[in-house]
Amino acid sequence: MIATTAMGLTEAIEQAISALNFEQVRQEYWHQNEFVCLPGFLSEAVIQASLLPSVQRMKPKLNRNYIPGHKKGGSISYYSVREQAPAFLQLYRSPAFMDFLSRLVGVPLLPCPENDPHACALYYYTEPGDHIGFHYDTSYYKGARYTVLMGLVDQSPSCRLVCQLYKDDPTRAMLELQLATEPGTVVIFNGDKLWHSVTPLGEGEERVVLTLEYVTNQSMGPVQRLYSNLKDAFGYFGLKAFLGGKA
Repeated sequence: MIATTAMGLTEAIEQAISALNFEQVRQEYWHQNEFVCLPGFLSEAVIQASLLPSVQRMKPKLNRNYIPGHKKGGSISYYSVREQAPAFLQLYRSPAFMDFLSRLVGVPLLPCPENDPHACALYYYTEPGDHIGFHYDTSYYKGARYTVLMGLVDQSPSCRLVCQLYKDDPTRAMLELQLATEPGTVVIFNGDKLWHSVTPLGEGEERVVLTLEYVTNQSMGPVQRLYSNLKDAFGYFGLKAFLGGKA
């Protein structure tokens, strides 16, 4: 864990990676069907100094949505992050971080293209009952998509990331984990393999998570792109995201 408050975000990322036992992390990732959780990857001090100011500044701009029986919450798309919160892009595009992820998953990873509102996005759980039901982070790309979650704010004993490992593997018993995404905790997984949800937020609580998406192929068919954009507009980021952030 990196505890220095004065260091820059780039240096903090590089030191966090250096502090890991990479082979142990890699073995755990593959043993858990392409899933691993790294508590305290970045220290809370680094989060507070480098990322939390943007989290608070952008809160009034979040798009809230409600899909009965599935999700309720707020989100801020990549387009808004790109314009107003460059610190998150510093993490997302960090050469050291992308190299670490590529070595971990065993294939070269690329950032999502500029027209993907999920590429680097913020998810706010700020009202009682905010949650999301079980789902995969399905890849509509011509290749795999990998998700990285980083905890930014976790003032909720009830709002937890629930992960059901091995759901797609009939040879293994399902294992359920309920995780607190405390500031600086990182969760990495193959989007097509982890069945996961977030439990409802309680009264007077708050949870904010950064989501980073990486792909093995930046191409997406036109039908898949239309479907993905419509899903993002109605389920996450609003009409502005559907129009490429230009509404």
